[in-house]
This record gives sequence, structure tokens and C-alpha cells, in this order.
Amino acid sequence: MTVCMQGALMVDIDGKRLTPEDRQLLRQPEVAGLILFARNIEHPRQVSELCQSVRDIRPDLIIAVDQEGGRVQRIRKGFVRLPSMAQIARSDNAERLAEHCGWLMATEVLAIGIDISFAPVLDLDYGRSAVIGERAFGRDPERVAVLAGAFIRGMNAAGMAACGKHFPGHGWVEVDSHVAIPTDTRSLEELRGADLVPFARLSWQLEAMMPAHIIYSKVDNKPAGFSKRWIQEILRGELGFEGLIFTDDLSMKGASGVGDIADRVESAFRAGCDVGLVCNDRASAELALEKAQCMQVKPSPRLARMRGFSFARTDYRQQPRWVEALGALREAQLVA
Repeated sequence: MTVCMQGALMVDIDGKRLTPEDRQLLRQPEVAGLILFARNIEHPRQVSELCQSVRDIRPDLIIAVDQEGGRVQRIRKGFVRLPSMAQIARSDNAERLAEHCGWLMATEVLAIGIDISFAPVLDLDYGRSAVIGERAFGRDPERVAVLAGAFIRGMNAAGMAACGKHFPGHGWVEVDSHVAIPTDTRSLEELRGADLVPFARLSWQLEAMMPAHIIYSKVDNKPAGFSKRWIQEILRGELGFEGLIFTDDLSMKGASGVGDIADRVESAFRAGCDVGLVCNDRASAELALEKAQCMQVKPSPRLARMRGFSFARTDYRQQPRWVEALGALREAQLVA
């Protein structure tokens, strides 16, 4: 049966240059984005050339990367080595430094042709989750909202839309959703009073959100990214979020509870996600594409909001704001 709904895929590639097979995949209208990983990156000029080769095929594709700072920074050579969010939070004048860091990150990423970094992390650090830890701004939800809000202001000032993750909060569970299916047994009221706070406070500043592959068993029996309760009733309804919703990688173990890759794609789109990420598995990406084509999905108009806009390309290091931001981070001993 034909379904017909909004939805699109974001895929990856294996190498530093496009192969004929990559080009064929990226030409498909159901593919709306490309995410880059460390294996795709040699140096800024090479990434810029790769992005241009993608634009030559599909000018409308959204190109993404994970460039949070700290241990999650895919582009390193020739770029500022950014501090983790926890390091920023421990510093004096943390709000100002968070805004500087968001601006620096976005400026460098935009300058080489990438549209978005999946940032910032809005999870709370309870000292339980090794996969979150220093990626978070801390445990206090109000302070996390303030510091993440400053980081977003910096991103936006550079011309980049922000994506908050991992809704409604990944910090409580100890299990890594990359390798297992975590379950959070807290009630919705407990979550509303803690982990949901940054997402609620910042929903109007964010152009996108990414749900967690976690089952919140007292709220729904499906992981958040496959749950109409979480996506449509709480995120769209309660929080009033009107931006784009990306899934986390559908190839992760945390997504396996809803079936094979075709089931995951359909479940995510039916729940209300706009873009399904399928990474590190070309065979799965091709099966996901077949499913999307069978469903006759159409990309969401919200995708246009993720297009990056760079105010400065090769000369950004000469800007007064660059000098000010880098100087402030160096004075705080957050960058070399």
C-alpha cells in the first residue's frame, strides 16, 4: 500500500572523494543530506572540495558533521581544537565563552561548505553515562539551558542552524545506545522536572532536534524517535516545537527493537521524524532508500531552514570577532 508522507534520508560515504556509487545514491530525491565522519576528512581544503563535488550533483543537499567540541570533533587538522561543553561550564564567565565557542565552531565549519554541526548536546550529566559525560554542560537543567542557549546564539550569529540532542535526555541511562537498547524507568513528571527543561526552554531557538534511541518505559514502549507520544504529543504538542526532527543513526543497536532497517525508517517517519540517518552501512542505506521510495515520501519544507549561510569564507580569521573569541578562549585556557 502506498503511504505518502513527509520524510527523507541522510546518508554517508566511505572515502574522502565521491565514488560513482556515491554519486548515484546522492542523486536520489529521497536522499536529502550527507553526513561526514572522520574517515572522510583529511584537511579543510580537501573537505571543501568534497563538499563542492556534492553541490555539483545536488545543490540542495544538506551536508552535516558532528563538531561539538571535546572528544566529538570530526575536523581537527587546521581547525581550532574546541573544548568540551563541560570544560566551558567549569570556567569563569561560562556563558560568554559558550557563545564564543559556538561562533568559532560554526564559522570554521561553514567556511568549508558544511551546513550544520549536530550541536549542542542538551543532555544532563548525572555521572552515569559514559557516552555523554563531558559532552554535556552539566547536571543543573536551568544552567544547561542558559549555556546551551549562548552556544546556539553563537552558532546563529555565524550563520548556522542549531540541532539539540538527544531528546528527551540521554544522561540518566548507563547503557550506550550505539551498542544496546537503553531503558530509562523514570516517570514523565520526573523527566519534565529535569531532563526536558533545556529542550523546553530552547525549543524556540532550535531549528532541529534529534531524539534519543532510548525507551522511556513509563511513557511509551518504543524508543523516543519511533514514538508518536514523544514526537507528536510532547515535542510538537507540549513543547510547541516547529523545527526539523532528525533521527539518530538508524543503524545503531538502540534502534533495533523496532525491526530491520526498513521497519525503522517507516516507524520513524510515521512517528513524525523528518529525516532518517542511516550511517556506516551502505547496504542498509540502500534498503532504507528502497523503503522510502516505496512509501513515496517527500522531503519536508523544514529542510530549507538547515541551509548554512557563511558571512565569511577564507578571510574569517581576520575578523575582529574571530580575534576576540579566540583570545577569550585562550585566556580561559580552553584552547591552545
